[in-house]
Amino acid sequence: MQALLFSPHTDEAAILTIVLQQAGFTVRSVRGLDQAIEAWPQQPAEFILITLKGDQESALKEIHLMRSHTLVPIVVIVDVASDDFQVELFGKGADIVISKPYSVRFLLAQIRSLLRRSAGMPFFSLPTLVQADLTLNPADRIVTVGGGDPKRLTQLEFRLLYQLMTHAGQIIPSETIVEHVWGYSGEGNRELVRGLVQRLRSKIEPDPRNPRYVLTEPGIGYFFNRFGEELKKI
Repeated sequence: MQALLFSPHTDEAAILTIVLQQAGFTVRSVRGLDQAIEAWPQQPAEFILITLKGDQESALKEIHLMRSHTLVPIVVIVDVASDDFQVELFGKGADIVISKPYSVRFLLAQIRSLLRRSAGMPFFSLPTLVQADLTLNPADRIVTVGGGDPKRLTQLEFRLLYQLMTHAGQIIPSETIVEHVWGYSGEGNRELVRGLVQRLRSKIEPDPRNPRYVLTEPGIGYFFNRFGEELKKI
């Protein structure tokens, strides 16, 4: 398993690397979260540990953006912060927020506990779905369109497509999609859904700018077109 570590402090980064290694990870350090987000499709990780620096608004945006790309556990270490700020961090996608000073043993125990609780959805137990000429295999999150090459989806992309395909033809509001895909309240997260839809379309649509399968109901949400080309494109 690989962990992504972002810490601007060299000494602390060295200590956190050892903690993550003790938890069973190989560790990849990054200089900035924007760098990690850009490289995520090619270099995903199973765990993210972040030591925050700078202003709080930027930190919240970075956590929110990282969460929009992955469901893996995110642990955030902060300087002494208000309850309000820590609550906002949870709202943006953090799984655990730890204030300084902290115990290394306690941090390691929390990481191990989080890993036990975040094994993820048992994809292998879900049935293979076939709609139009698209086949989705939950066992390995592989989607095949027509006679094209199989493509592997991220966890978020899979959850979105599975949700849409199991309710084919039904318009699903963006807020409901957030609740089912990310697992928290979807209020105010239309951009989050829009970004994920774009990434999914880039993998399954012959022409992502003129989608055939994942269609938009303006102002409401999205739906899966079970008829493929037969339905008017939106």
